[in-house]
Amino acid sequence: MANIITNTEKNINIKIPRGIESISAVLPAHNEEENITEAALQAIKALQRLPLDEYEIIIIDDGSSDHTAELVDNLRDDYKHIRLIRHPQNLGYGGSLKSGLQNATGDMVFFTDADLQFDLNELPGFIEALEDCDMVIGFRAKRPEHFIRRFNAFSWGWLIRFLFGLKVRDIDCAFKLFRRELLQSIHMESIGAFINSEILIRARDNDFRIKELPVTHFPRKAGKASGARPKTIIRAFKELSKLYKQLKHNNCHRQQNPACLS
Repeated sequence: MANIITNTEKNINIKIPRGIESISAVLPAHNEEENITEAALQAIKALQRLPLDEYEIIIIDDGSSDHTAELVDNLRDDYKHIRLIRHPQNLGYGGSLKSGLQNATGDMVFFTDADLQFDLNELPGFIEALEDCDMVIGFRAKRPEHFIRRFNAFSWGWLIRFLFGLKVRDIDCAFKLFRRELLQSIHMESIGAFINSEILIRARDNDFRIKELPVTHFPRKAGKASGARPKTIIRAFKELSKLYKQLKHNNCHRQQNPACLS
């Protein structure tokens, strides 16, 4: 399998879903020089323990203005499992995530953020849970964040559930594991923060099976989150509106309803 390196340090015993031999971990990063080295090393440690033949770690530098890309390049000298994708300019969270997911070659594809807010030791439980579903997504039972961020997340989640009927606890939790065929079967258009919602909505609409598991969530210790920036929020609402209209139009065509086809 191209780009994936053989794993020679397996040391945990878990049940791997049938037909699965490799995993790709995708870490989008934008101006994460304070976190990226530790995030990459944690990913290596977590993946090399798995009883899988091959693994890779794909880090996407989304037009960072700091030393994120250079630090990843330095790591690649010692860790051949790491792949670096560089965007000359910032495309947005969705654009970064899409680059990683579309370039992943593992039978399973996992993604998380590079801000050290999740515990990758919880990944084995997700892998075992993938046996009878197509996608395992995390939900943060406790969120050690400011009230405003929690309120914004709650409001956004409520809106997505109301408009799209998506029954998921934590839409934007950046701890998700997929079978690669799911990613190959859905068309992702979003380049902003709406990407998480779009993936879930399209997976649901294509009858893929989704399972939820709780995950530990830590406060950010370094770097700055970009999710609450006005530009990010405006783009997310534009992408939400676009998908809502698209799905409504498609549904009208299926039902041949003259009232909404005009």
